Amino acid sequence: MDSKLFIQAITKFLSGLLLVGLLLFLPAGTFAFPQAWRLIAVLFVPMFAAGLVLMKKNPDLLRKRLNAKEEQGEQKTVIALSGLMFIASFVAAGLNFRFGWIRLPEWVSYAACVLFLIGYALFAEVLRENAYLSRTVAVQEDQKVIDTGLYGVVRHPMYLSTLILFLTMPLVLGSVISFVIMLAYFPIIARRIRNEEQVLEEGLDGYADYKKRVPYRVIPFIW
Repeated sequence: MDSKLFIQAITKFLSGLLLVGLLLFLPAGTFAFPQAWRLIAVLFVPMFAAGLVLMKKNPDLLRKRLNAKEEQGEQKTVIALSGLMFIASFVAAGLNFRFGWIRLPEWVSYAACVLFLIGYALFAEVLRENAYLSRTVAVQEDQKVIDTGLYGVVRHPMYLSTLILFLTMPLVLGSVISFVIMLAYFPIIARRIRNEEQVLEEGLDGYADYKKRVPYRVIPFIW
């Protein structure tokens, strides 16, 4: 095992865990926030397991995702907007729990956990299918168009999986207000996709033809 990669991965994992905990429990004013613990469990336990698998099976992909830094100004804006969306959504969920504004039934939280894990499984399948998958928008050396599996259904299955993940998070937390905030992901991701497809058309052979063969970007038969 690459000890340097392991330390880097575990540091980012623990930093993310701490950040999410602060954003949820501080506004809630208590650690007795069961929906928050539920989200932390379904978010970070599979993440930890996936990290271990990647470290063993594909350390290069894990290293690439950990070290990715967006260079394009357009995408830096998208990342900043996404970060603000998450902060607002998590803080709103904590405040919603603290003051009891609009609380969803417990069964909604449990059902959302199931949908969240489905989104995680979809994301794992995308990672398996596409070795060129990156957190940044760029054409990699020797990259080829992937048009099989999920990529034969929609052009951006990774964004389909993140759409499921992000929209179920506030439901796990039991917050309608957070869900409304997370709807901002639609225009944010649409902006990212427009820029990404422009980059791919200009730099990746065969991508223009692929767009004709697979007309849907994220949601089959809808978008």
